Amino acid sequence: MMGEPLGRHDCLFYEFDLEDMVPGGHLLRRIDAVLDLSWLRGETKAHYSHLGCPSICPELTVRMLIVGYG
Repeated sequence: MMGEPLGRHDCLFYEFDLEDMVPGGHLLRRIDAVLDLSWLRGETKAHYSHLGCPSICPELTVRMLIVGYG
């Protein structure tokens, strides 16, 4: 099953805000400003099962791969 993003849940696990921790000119912010992956969920939806635990969002997966190679 493809997990739907349900909003920001980062405050559930720690007591600081990630927005405050990433500087304005950081690579992550520059990538986010130019990378539009909104189309990806629709393209990959047919490949996800409706059984079991929700998977990682495909947009998040691609973003993690880009940062890992950056």
